[in-house]
Amino acid sequence: MKLLKRRRNAVSLDGRLEGLAEAADLADGRLDVDAVAGARSVVSRAGVRRSLSIDHTAVALAGATGSGKSSLFNLLSGTGLATVGVTRPTTSTAQAALWRGAGSGPLLDWLDIPRRHEVSPAGAWSGPETPAGRGAAVASGRGARVGDDAGGPEGRGAAVVPGLDGWTEGDAAGLILLDLPDHDSIESAHRLEVDRLVELVDLLVWVLDPQKYADAAVHERYLRPLARHRDVMVVVLNQVDRLTPAAAERCLKDLRRLLDEDGLAGVPLIGVSARTGAGLPELGSLLASRVADRRSWAARLAADVGTAADALVRASSGMGALTTGSGPGAGAPPDAGARSGSDAVATAAPEVSVDGLAGPLTDALSEAAGVPTVVEAVAKAHRHRSVAATGWPLTRWIRRFRPDPLRRLRLSTPGARSSGGPVGRTSIPVTTVVQRSRMDTAIREAAGAASKGLPAPWAAAVRQAARSHGDELEDGLDRAVAATSLGPVRRPVWWRVAGLAQWAVFAAMLAGALWLIGLLGMDYLRLPQPYLPTAGELPWPTLLLTGGILLGLLIALLSRVAAWLGGRRRARGAARALRASIGQVARELVLDPVAGELSRYRRFTEAVTVARNGDGG
Repeated sequence: MKLLKRRRNAVSLDGRLEGLAEAADLADGRLDVDAVAGARSVVSRAGVRRSLSIDHTAVALAGATGSGKSSLFNLLSGTGLATVGVTRPTTSTAQAALWRGAGSGPLLDWLDIPRRHEVSPAGAWSGPETPAGRGAAVASGRGARVGDDAGGPEGRGAAVVPGLDGWTEGDAAGLILLDLPDHDSIESAHRLEVDRLVELVDLLVWVLDPQKYADAAVHERYLRPLARHRDVMVVVLNQVDRLTPAAAERCLKDLRRLLDEDGLAGVPLIGVSARTGAGLPELGSLLASRVADRRSWAARLAADVGTAADALVRASSGMGALTTGSGPGAGAPPDAGARSGSDAVATAAPEVSVDGLAGPLTDALSEAAGVPTVVEAVAKAHRHRSVAATGWPLTRWIRRFRPDPLRRLRLSTPGARSSGGPVGRTSIPVTTVVQRSRMDTAIREAAGAASKGLPAPWAAAVRQAARSHGDELEDGLDRAVAATSLGPVRRPVWWRVAGLAQWAVFAAMLAGALWLIGLLGMDYLRLPQPYLPTAGELPWPTLLLTGGILLGLLIALLSRVAAWLGGRRRARGAARALRASIGQVARELVLDPVAGELSRYRRFTEAVTVARNGDGG
């Protein structure tokens, strides 16, 4: 099917509908449910209308009680189908007059128009007999005789009305002319029927009269909210024969002013008289040209798409729905027609990098996760294990009675952590109220920075996204700490060297001690003293004993210094590793949902811009 394009580089109607459908899907759960439902309804309605006959144009005559639209319907169709009245509604259900209506059945079924009448080539009509006794118009060639109730005081004397000169059946081929109930009827069912068909027909002809052409009901409920539909709208001022030419001219000028204020500048405005036939040829010619163009259906759908996109933009901008009622204009602000939605702009999402938000957030989450406690425990554990490996052999065993700082926190060793086993909960102290408050504040600040410049509904969605995994955050932080490798698997080489040195020195000390004990025993037993080598004046047994003790203590002291330095180095490495793990949790549970919401808003603005304007800009 060939689709309407508004400009040379414009997006096709298909593209605009796809943009509207995508915008509605992206806005679901973020924006006003009525705006989203309205957009989806337009997409669904457009799909149905495009599958029906595009060779037929559904034109609706809509107006208030006593405006004479039924008389115009009879004159345009050359029939007496419509019952006319002056002060009370006489049209209860819509009816259709068809010109060459073959193939229009599915369209009329969709419009739910049960009363259908094919207009014959000779100007006669086929269908039920004209109701007697009601002054019905009787087709007679190209003119019709209007009875006593023909749409107002102009029908108080029977007159022969000139028909639509030059409007042949071929000119009207494909026309489906509908006579709607009165939009101001005291019957709610009539008003609902008007509202339903106003949303469906291809072309709208609003029939006004000099008494009520400025009525707020029609302007605020229908005309102004339908400002996007100016290309598929015609306004008729009926009963101009009741006015002097000068008064009729003033009424038309004032009505034009009102239409301009409604955002309907350029909409055709024609003064007609159902009694004298004034303006009818011009109206007939206009309808014939619109029908022959075969594009009113597409223009109507394009206007519907633009209106629905405007409603999404207003909802996105936080302007909301300012009117009440159930008509086509329900949900549109009072000045929507004058603006045509141009003041409500889909603001582009600010270029915010979530990486720039990670720093303060990671700091707060690290504190809440007990990272400072773990880092301190890493340093202590390194010193503890170093002393146990390099301390003086006579005292190092005491270390076995002191718990390992990391095991006290139920943090597995690097070797166990790399084995791929399940990660259990740690024994890190629970998050305090102060830490939790700082964490919440950091999350709010990150969400606030990310949503700065966004419309209120989307800013709220970003804040909600930032808190969407709040219940998982503490467990996620604990698992991240438990799963983080806090140091290398292998023990430092110098531990083994220092340990061997300690055992060597201890062996020398033990040898010196045993040697001296042997000498003391021989002296006690008055045995001859063996040769005793010396180092200078110091005997070797004494040198081995005292030297072993002093050297062992020195090695232990140097090892403690090295362990302290190594503990600081490992603590810094553990801090970096823990910060990276906490940063990953912050990204997965806070920043990624925020980034997803920002991306969603960017795609929404692109899609709704295409739907509104028919292009990507």
